[in-house]
Amino acid sequence: MNWPRLTGRLGFGLKARLRWLRVRVIAAMEQSAAYSRPNMQLFALVAVIAHPVYYLCWTELSPQPFESVWLRAFSIVIALPMLFEPYVSNAGLWRGRITLYWFLIVVYQLPFFFVFMSLMNGFSTVWALSTMAACLFTVLLVFDWLMVFGVAIAGAAAAAGCFWAIGGSFADQADELIALAPIYLFALIGGSIFNYKAEIVAREKLGAITSAVGTIAHELRTPLLSIRSGARGLQTYLPALFEGYELARDKGLPVPPVRTAHLRQMHSVLERINGETEYTNVILDMLLINASRTTIDTSTFDVVRIGACVEGALARYPFHSDRERTLVSWEKGTDFAFHGSQLLMIHLLFNLLKNALYFLAQADRGDIRIWTERSPAGAHRLHFRDTGPGIDPDVLPRIFERFYSAMPRGQGTGIGLAFARLVMESFGGDIRCHSALGRYTEFVLSFPALENHEHG
Repeated sequence: MNWPRLTGRLGFGLKARLRWLRVRVIAAMEQSAAYSRPNMQLFALVAVIAHPVYYLCWTELSPQPFESVWLRAFSIVIALPMLFEPYVSNAGLWRGRITLYWFLIVVYQLPFFFVFMSLMNGFSTVWALSTMAACLFTVLLVFDWLMVFGVAIAGAAAAAGCFWAIGGSFADQADELIALAPIYLFALIGGSIFNYKAEIVAREKLGAITSAVGTIAHELRTPLLSIRSGARGLQTYLPALFEGYELARDKGLPVPPVRTAHLRQMHSVLERINGETEYTNVILDMLLINASRTTIDTSTFDVVRIGACVEGALARYPFHSDRERTLVSWEKGTDFAFHGSQLLMIHLLFNLLKNALYFLAQADRGDIRIWTERSPAGAHRLHFRDTGPGIDPDVLPRIFERFYSAMPRGQGTGIGLAFARLVMESFGGDIRCHSALGRYTEFVLSFPALENHEHG
């Protein structure tokens, strides 16, 4: 038997399993954090209020053998940033780390704190029931069954380690531990089962929506393909037809007059048809992406210049009037290139234009300025600023959330800015918004610089 080859295969299999487990854990954490996002601020608020209240309860109204003002104070301190979760999630330092921070808070606040306090109080009735409540809270907040048990085990193990480190004796509480452990385990397992069923229902609903959108997209793409094919065919044979017309006229045949301007106009119309069919396909892709929560396919990306994108968006945007068009000024700065899609970028700008023009019309004042700049760090930026009514500070942190819209019901879908962020991330960049209520709203789009494409 070839032992080196066998051990090599076993080692490779173990590494593969560890990689799979790492991916599974990260996905579970992200999913649980996304599910818990609406409750993060509320959970932090409960922690900030409940810890001092129950400290007074268990020291004055119904004294317990052990209490710690320091443990409760630390619980309040680590929960305070989560009170501002929408702002924290959008801050550059915290972006991408909010999930880990959330789980650290949950591990400390629930399994660690309650198990440690129960051990210190000999699993008194108050703390035995409190730990049961903590188990239920863990299931409700964490959602994913794998993360539920991971959080519970990590917190309980840390609590037991601290209890042992300060000289606590498990032998004195063996009977309580043996009696209560199955109850706590039942609460975790039972709650996870119900959550798992709820997750299946949610996935089935999302799958149904995705299937419906996919069917609609397919049905629309078929006639669009026919229209585009017909337009391209006309573009191909139009010169030959016009040449035949010229020959007929030279031979003195009775043909109606056709001006050269009319021919050019027909070419322009056909080009517009081609362009609009391509753009409609991009819109369908956007709907599919938002319905299925997938990422953007970057395999077709190429080097694109920002100037061409802005000019293309302004040329194709369906302004309602000439006056509306004059509200937008493109202050051509330093042109730059980025790796992405011109069609996606134009659609992103369409969303920004649509939102800005809507709010300018509501305020009956203001204008829009678009310009570029190069940041000191080497990245490029596109600024999109309107001097309209601005965005309320309470609304600003949520504008990039999927299906959230600050417009009246029926006016916005809540997918435009979420899609804009998805597009910018697929470009390797970022989009942020700054606003002052009653003064302005400014979107800053950052693009990584491309070597050998620094100048137009």
